[in-house]
Amino acid sequence: MSLSGRVALVTGASQGIGRACALKLAESGATVALAARNQEKLNQAVQQITGTGGQGAAFALDVADEEQIKSAVKSALAQFGKIDILVNNAGITRDQLVMRMKRADWDAVLHTNLTAAYLCIQQVIGSMLKQRWGRIINMTSVFGQMGQAGQANYAASKAGLIGLTMAIAREVGSRNITCNAVAPGFIETAMTSGFSEEFKQNALKNIPLGRIGTPQDVANAVAFLASEDASYVTGHVLNVNGGMLMG
Repeated sequence: MSLSGRVALVTGASQGIGRACALKLAESGATVALAARNQEKLNQAVQQITGTGGQGAAFALDVADEEQIKSAVKSALAQFGKIDILVNNAGITRDQLVMRMKRADWDAVLHTNLTAAYLCIQQVIGSMLKQRWGRIINMTSVFGQMGQAGQANYAASKAGLIGLTMAIAREVGSRNITCNAVAPGFIETAMTSGFSEEFKQNALKNIPLGRIGTPQDVANAVAFLASEDASYVTGHVLNVNGGMLMG
């Protein structure tokens, strides 16, 4: 699954799943533009990539800010000349029962997790259309497929990404551009590290493979969808959940 000669942009690339995706794409031969809010963590990830002979660059970006998205993509295009692969990974949670959820928390999650993905696609699509090749990969969630109490905003944003994925796949398929989603289940990241041991053990009971997933598990799926091996896969949601949700 060589990605030699390809340029990838990964949002939320400073830690967790986003960082793992950036490292895996670089390992597969892609030049990677890593984007996130934390410049220090981004620089560390870039150093890890370049230290093993890969190519990458850091771009400070808060995807909640449309102007920053435009500026970061413009800078990446200026530096690398094109963007072949977009991984929309940046996301946040603001968990609360719906009866107590503040409108600001609803808006923040929908804007960061869903609207920002649309804005990033809009900024990179011109480069992909020009070269008639592209891979768009949106990071959804098992909870966008099955819901989760206390996460109405998060589940709605991730379900929205699935609809966005299918719509974009239909729009740009004729130009040899695919658009797919990856739906992680319970993955060991900073976002899940705060869960109690009791919560984790209860979650494991619903995972047939009997283990919590790793960011690398998700990154492997992303690398596949970004490659030529997945050239006939589009509008698809690839579940990486250990069997937590089937069908």
